[in-house]
Amino acid sequence: MNPAWALMRLASPQLPIGGYSYSQGLEMAVERAIVCDPDTAGRWIADQLLLNLARFEAPLLWAHCCAAVAGDWSSLSTLSEQHRASRETRELQQESRQMGYSLKQLLEGLPELDDEARCFLAEQNEPGLAVMWALAARAWQISAEDALAAWLWGWLENQLAVLMKTLPLGQQAAQRLTSQLLPLLQQAQAQAVHSAPEQRGSAPFGLALASMAHERQYSRLFRS
Repeated sequence: MNPAWALMRLASPQLPIGGYSYSQGLEMAVERAIVCDPDTAGRWIADQLLLNLARFEAPLLWAHCCAAVAGDWSSLSTLSEQHRASRETRELQQESRQMGYSLKQLLEGLPELDDEARCFLAEQNEPGLAVMWALAARAWQISAEDALAAWLWGWLENQLAVLMKTLPLGQQAAQRLTSQLLPLLQQAQAQAVHSAPEQRGSAPFGLALASMAHERQYSRLFRS
């Protein structure tokens, strides 16, 4: 079977985990006019990619996927706890937990998950998205590097979808932004793969503040 099918399945916005419900602080950045046009949108997304995701989120997800592929369940449990502890705001915690729950429900009903992974899955109480993503990659025989690429692509695609709903940003403008940001996506992936465990970490104060403010935003489209 063509391995591209599994990769596209994992990266697809049709994966029923509710990623379209979340903006990761971007809606509040638009509300406060920090993001108001394609240039500021590109700067916000680029900063998130290189100053946050490439330094912490992506390396941690990469480690999850490597542990799942290797069947190193002890390391995977430890990484899952690290990811859970890193959610700075209530919204970010809920986002990870709710999407993780949805993906767990999906995996439990799929025949591709092997017995070892299924036993590990049964032991997970309120798992986050990262550990479930890693198990999905194992179930569909997707390499850790490709699973990370699918996650980064899904993140970027969702951010652009948020912009099209909250800004006067059309599809052509979103595609131009995609062309500008794809090299940074590649850079973030490479940095994550070659990052040593002791180098993982970031301090995304702007993201955390936007997320906390979004919890109290009067009118909003997204859950985070």
